[in-house]
Amino acid sequence: MALTLTLDPHGEQLVAAHLRTGRYHSPEEVVTRALESLAEKEPPVPQRKRTPAEAVAHIRDSRKGVTLGGLRIKDLIHEGHKY
Repeated sequence: MALTLTLDPHGEQLVAAHLRTGRYHSPEEVVTRALESLAEKEPPVPQRKRTPAEAVAHIRDSRKGVTLGGLRIKDLIHEGHKY
């Protein structure tokens, strides 16, 4: 998987400083090592699978107060049942 990143000036300076040491031969090598260090310190938190009931509850919570053009989804559904 190819990925393009844009670094802020501070990030660019950090990469450049590591390249100047001669220890790394490319920006990709610096970033890869940085990510490996991060993974050692902060392993990714595995996503727990939700039960269907938990997924439905999450969706309902996420939809609360959501509107489309000022209309609530519930009102749009109700309007659709008229036809």
